[in-house]
Amino acid sequence: MKPGMLQSGNGYFWEYAEPYHYLKDVPFSKLMSSDKVRKQPLFYGPFRVSKLVRGQSVTWERNPHYWRGTPNLEKVSMTVIGTNSVTQAIKSHKFDIAGVVNTQWDDVKNATDTNFIGKVPLSYNYLGFKVGKWDKKSGKNVENKNSKMDNPSLRKAMAYAMNVDAVAKRYYHGLAFRVNTLIPEQFGDYTDKSIKGYPYNLKKANELLDKAGYKKKGEYRVQPNGKKLVINLAVRNNSTTAEPVWRNYIQQWKKVGLDVKFVGGRPMEFNNWVQAVQSDDPRIDVFEGGWSLSSEPSPNDLYNEAAPYNFARFVSPKQTKLLADIDSEKAFNPTYRANAFKKWQKWMYDEAYVVPTTNQYSITAVNKKVTGWSLKPSANTWFTAGFVK
Repeated sequence: MKPGMLQSGNGYFWEYAEPYHYLKDVPFSKLMSSDKVRKQPLFYGPFRVSKLVRGQSVTWERNPHYWRGTPNLEKVSMTVIGTNSVTQAIKSHKFDIAGVVNTQWDDVKNATDTNFIGKVPLSYNYLGFKVGKWDKKSGKNVENKNSKMDNPSLRKAMAYAMNVDAVAKRYYHGLAFRVNTLIPEQFGDYTDKSIKGYPYNLKKANELLDKAGYKKKGEYRVQPNGKKLVINLAVRNNSTTAEPVWRNYIQQWKKVGLDVKFVGGRPMEFNNWVQAVQSDDPRIDVFEGGWSLSSEPSPNDLYNEAAPYNFARFVSPKQTKLLADIDSEKAFNPTYRANAFKKWQKWMYDEAYVVPTTNQYSITAVNKKVTGWSLKPSANTWFTAGFVK
């Protein structure tokens, strides 16, 4: 028994209904590619798919079998557009509902006849340090204690040299904010609010590097063994601001004597980044990434010894014990589990294998003629949403 079993999103129990009577004759190995899933799926929500143009749009019609009754909207059309087109689409009311690109907030915030609603998602961005590899044979992460980044002082120094607050203000118009720990504040008592993260502090970064033996040799520092230190960084080219943001951080690291370069000379196309990070591309020393989290906060699936998503590939008997404690039977006691979470967060903060950087508000533009639209987790928005009469 695991304490997470009491939470939705725990991964132990399937929380959705599947039409067994409809799918029972499809071999499991062919389920994902079958026409019953790909072309004629059944739905138990207020709408069902009536038309699909792959990669472009989906049209939904009312589901006559929906148990609650008839939704207010007759149909729903969803369209994929490029991020550069979002602002103009909102201003021209091309869509009734549209996700806002935060870097374009100043251009869209005064759109007429539009309400903006927002929430803080269960997610965080982070800086990860490659210290090992994934062993396919054993199904475990294997840490290399001689790896370039296997020094907590170097990792912390890089974190303290990042001007995260200034970046959030300049590039994300105040809609992004620095995250201090790997358990977001939405988890209440499970979050260790005493951890202040790594606020911008070049003096502290320099002190950490000096004390750890990273001596200056000309413009840049060398490793404690005297060898040249070049840190190769893999970042996603996932927005128009990705390159200027990370070039800014490279300049900050240069201020403390660290020579950091993009893998391949620039931010990576997303699929290439995924392949490189997951396969432990030897060119990568440091990488940035992001996680969307479940409503069950256990970090076991992301950071334990057997977790494929532990992309930093760090392993520690101490951490194994701390993670086991979070999901132990003793942790059915909420106070005990809260303390277990805090011990793990403190350990991760001290070791800095993964450094949380930012989260940002998720903003939705809603045409004023739309009513009943909500971002609350409990809301049944597609059933209740409609148009003002």
